[in-house]
Amino acid sequence: MTSKTSENSGQSLPSGVEAKSVDIAMGDQSDQLPLPPINFENDRFPYCIVWTPIPVLTWLFPMIGHMGICTSSGVIRDFAGAYYVSEDKMGFGRPTRYLRLHPKNVPGGAVEWDEAVAKASVLYGTRMHNLFCDNCHSHVATALCGMRYKRRTSWNMVVLAFWLFLCGRYVGFLGFVKTWLPFLIAVSLCVFLAEYL
Repeated sequence: MTSKTSENSGQSLPSGVEAKSVDIAMGDQSDQLPLPPINFENDRFPYCIVWTPIPVLTWLFPMIGHMGICTSSGVIRDFAGAYYVSEDKMGFGRPTRYLRLHPKNVPGGAVEWDEAVAKASVLYGTRMHNLFCDNCHSHVATALCGMRYKRRTSWNMVVLAFWLFLCGRYVGFLGFVKTWLPFLIAVSLCVFLAEYL
């Protein structure tokens, strides 16, 4: 059997086998490239889901908040109201929490990530906002389903709410305070009123 040497691997390959098969066997090196850095000062969160409290609603139910998804360059896109997907400025203020994802979990990588975020944003720019069944979480879920993140097309707002609540990181101490202080004040006030009235 004849053989040829691959420039990439220095190994002898059977005739008719392309060098790209070695790349597949070794894994895509782009999976190992570092993710772009997060710039908290300028609210740039590449490959992230971001979250911020909704006044009053989050104060009473800390798990409920406003969610957006970011492009590969970190620009935030969020379904901020009826027929409106904002860009680069969240509808309820700066993010307090984020969940870092990775383009290696998207079959088409960074290009497919950005395309799915763009398509979901165009779609939700034509939709009426509904707090209970078609909201900012649904917009993010649509983007993740479109890109088949982790090869899943079953993302939904409930899964995302729990995922971010349990695994999301705070942007800093002030992000933690902004998320939890109003809730703690509300709970303390209720306890005080129940005890002394």
